[in-house]
Amino acid sequence: MPKAGSPESTATPALHLHGRPILRVLGTEITLLESIRLRAEADLGITLIFENLDFVSAQRKAAIQPETYDVYDQCFHNLDIVWFWRAIQSIDLKRIARWDEVSDLTKTGRIHSGAAIGRGDAPVTKLFVQPNGSLGSAPSGRISMLPTAHNLDSFAYNASLVNGHLEPSASWGALFDDRWAGRVALVDEPAIGIFDAALAAQARGEVHFNDIGAMSTTEIDRLIGFLAERKRAGYFCGFWKTALEAADMMLTGQSAIQSMWSPGVSLLRGRGFPVREAAPQEGYRAWHGGLCLAGHLTGRTLDIAYEYLNWWLDGWAGAVVARQGYYMSIPERVRRYLSSAEWNYWYEGEPAAENLPGPDGEMTISRGEVRSGGAYRQRASRIAVWNTTMDEHNYLVRRWAQLIGSAPKAPLH
Repeated sequence: MPKAGSPESTATPALHLHGRPILRVLGTEITLLESIRLRAEADLGITLIFENLDFVSAQRKAAIQPETYDVYDQCFHNLDIVWFWRAIQSIDLKRIARWDEVSDLTKTGRIHSGAAIGRGDAPVTKLFVQPNGSLGSAPSGRISMLPTAHNLDSFAYNASLVNGHLEPSASWGALFDDRWAGRVALVDEPAIGIFDAALAAQARGEVHFNDIGAMSTTEIDRLIGFLAERKRAGYFCGFWKTALEAADMMLTGQSAIQSMWSPGVSLLRGRGFPVREAAPQEGYRAWHGGLCLAGHLTGRTLDIAYEYLNWWLDGWAGAVVARQGYYMSIPERVRRYLSSAEWNYWYEGEPAAENLPGPDGEMTISRGEVRSGGAYRQRASRIAVWNTTMDEHNYLVRRWAQLIGSAPKAPLH
């Protein structure tokens, strides 16, 4: 396998199907959308094969089977393992046409100089490839991952049940309000779900962290102990891995309040469900996705992969993911592909001037509705913590597995 950042010297020809070169993309439901695949194929004259897995499965396959994909579409907090195993190669910024337009949120960790950078794995901390091959924040001519879609996540709730019971300024602590015992769900991904739980437990004074983005084993034990006690008492109705699972839990009445991602909210809104996203006073849990080049890529296949990376920054794909609540690393390119009503709602935080569609064309936003948390600049200024692979990640994974595998008592009602 090639050394990280150094492609193999022997070029290999691109795979072809019916005369068209093939590009294989490994990732998750976050961005591997059929409309994006079809448009990229048409614009680039290639055949795209998307392999859509959950976060943990995608990361594992990316690390141990790098020959099975050409582009890895994931998140910055999933970088360490694939970089360590040399499954991906560095990206030459001279080949990224719009790099100068990428926003400061990615390049510096702040949307503006006065904004909070957030604890944990801010993308900038592992964006640039350093002279010794490590990843860091010092600018260089090569990067580990091309920054694309990102968001500021919180939790969601059934407004017909929970609305009016939340504090005037919503808190993560609402996830552990005993009024919702037996109807609370968390995302089953240790580098994500742990922070929803940590923010909520800390907000209620149950657990304190010296640095929530770099927990010690003792702090992990305290938090997992608190969650295990709740689980044994039947406090949680479940743990989910995909946005569809999350939406189904709320749609079927299992949950009243829970971890939720924007695609899940879009699914619920498309069915007319009264779902609401919180704008927690403690700040958001942020994540940033991007595209990586497989370590085996050379020759024409590598050229095609660069074309695909550059296509993502042109704006069309960013408009598609905007309709399910995601932002892009070059907002102004996205603006050209959104109506003024869409731009004003999703990016500017203004009331929807008309009913707005989701990524599948179905109407999900009603006229007059305002996005929770307001404008992009406002939301991105309030990051509490980024999705993170902590130094004690392996320990966390073992403790998280014990938590998920432990048997609960009968659910509380």
